[in-house]
Amino acid sequence: MTEKELITSCKKKDRKAQKQLYEQYKQKLFLVCLKYCKNQAEAEDNLHDTFVEVFLHIKKYKAKGSFEGWMKRIAINKAIDRYRNKKEINVVFYDSQLKWEDTNLDEYQDLPLKVILEAIQSLPNQYRIVFSLYYLDGFSHKEISKQLEISVNTSKSNLHRAKAALKSFLQKKHELKNSRRGA
Repeated sequence: MTEKELITSCKKKDRKAQKQLYEQYKQKLFLVCLKYCKNQAEAEDNLHDTFVEVFLHIKKYKAKGSFEGWMKRIAINKAIDRYRNKKEINVVFYDSQLKWEDTNLDEYQDLPLKVILEAIQSLPNQYRIVFSLYYLDGFSHKEISKQLEISVNTSKSNLHRAKAALKSFLQKKHELKNSRRGA
């Protein structure tokens, strides 16, 4: 069945088509969920919520842009909604309070994806969400501030702190990996 036929069948609430759609996209969407969620269990919940939303609103999909992109947007929005509903307190930091030294993460590219995802998931919610939106999905600080209802400076601060925390985490993993090679 082509993607177009699959979407048409899902719009008619065909259970077999829904199952096929789920099987076809669950891995890709799960990776999106992992980027935004704190752990695997939360990512699985987010994936479930994403597919519920997809099936409830598939009739709204107008075939403008990719279907996969439409579903990824739903997954990201579900994760952001989950984050907003936790009602955490954001501390506002201004540029003048931060040292904006370079926190280049390129040197850790040799680490497995599993370790990098573990590092991202270890971040506090507000840092993880901002990091993922900015670096992994290309949103600007202005767009992030609107989506998360925070200031642009808070977005920048959270990104800076996320990068510093990731660098520390990845540095430890990198050193551990290198010490095992030398042993």
